[in-house]
Amino acid sequence: MRIAIAADHAGYPLKAAVAADLRAGGHEVSDLGTDDPTVPSDYPDVAERVCEAVRAGRAERGIALCGSGVGVSVAANKFPGIRAGVCHDHYSAHQAVEHDDMNVLCIGARVIGEALARELAQAFVDARFTAEERHARRVGKIRAIEQRFLKA
Repeated sequence: MRIAIAADHAGYPLKAAVAADLRAGGHEVSDLGTDDPTVPSDYPDVAERVCEAVRAGRAERGIALCGSGVGVSVAANKFPGIRAGVCHDHYSAHQAVEHDDMNVLCIGARVIGEALARELAQAFVDARFTAEERHARRVGKIRAIEQRFLKA
């Protein structure tokens, strides 16, 4: 799977560990920065780099990291076609893909440790949208909401 990953200065250490694990698992990982954790960076820029890669088809999924995961999630969900969520437990990391067709995983590097971040990323990339009628219907409603506001 092609995965775009980026982090602000707070998420930098976990980004490296997660990216290494994904590459070892055979995934094509595009590291979109930050490359220097000593220079403060802004989480909306992180979200934009990941989301634009997913929207453009350069990545099938994205992973964005910041201190809490909340900032990158809020910013990511502003992009049409992006369904992002903060996940800090195994169940949510796969269930959000299976039921909600989540395409961007947001992780808080100051909230969880390295082992859990690696586990979440693996659960996220291993999961597939079920496309069961009830899930497809709900994702369709999300897309309809998005389309209403794109036309406004």
